[in-house]
Amino acid sequence: MPCEDPILVYSREAVRRVDAEAIAHYGIPGIVLMENAARGAADLAHGMLTALDRPARILVACGTGNNGGDGWAAARHLSNRGHDVRIAALGPSREDSDAAVNARIAEVMRLPVETNAELDASGADLVIDALLGTGLDRDVSGRARDWIEAINAQSTPVLALDLPSGLDADTGRPLGTAIKADCTATFVGWKHGFLEEEATAWLGRVEVIDIGVPLLLKERHGHLMMP
Repeated sequence: MPCEDPILVYSREAVRRVDAEAIAHYGIPGIVLMENAARGAADLAHGMLTALDRPARILVACGTGNNGGDGWAAARHLSNRGHDVRIAALGPSREDSDAAVNARIAEVMRLPVETNAELDASGADLVIDALLGTGLDRDVSGRARDWIEAINAQSTPVLALDLPSGLDADTGRPLGTAIKADCTATFVGWKHGFLEEEATAWLGRVEVIDIGVPLLLKERHGHLMMP
């Protein structure tokens, strides 16, 4: 992941502040930030699949929080671009959340949604990891852990949204287990843990997605560092 220029890097708490201030101070609705993140991630996913001479088969694995909401919205954009998308939902999105809005849109669009206990990633050309986000601060357990291990057990390329599920945003270490991504579409900027040498094996290539947060806000909470 070489990069010659300084980058803005964020702690877990700084990411929370950026989102909160974008919504409260600048009046940017959270669902707009989610939409921008999802569209950018979908563009990146589409670019990873250009070598195929047919619509790609894409599995989007969604958790119950905002990271899952990014996945629901990205699935919509990729379906609109002609890809064969199916969604595996770890559970229902939190009621009245932005993620729930995007889940309902995907359901109205009749995108295939699976809620099986076991994750079946067979036959996919790309897996999008939208299970767990930067807020995770304890070991992964239960079905989330099972799904991460199922994704890691197959050879399909993986695009992680914001960070690989299970990776600690501040330390760059797996919290029990973590997705091994081929590419990470990280929102706003790099997370502190990405700078750790150990994290490279989990992150793959890192691409920063602009979600429309004002530059002044990003500079206030980010630290300028060399990757």
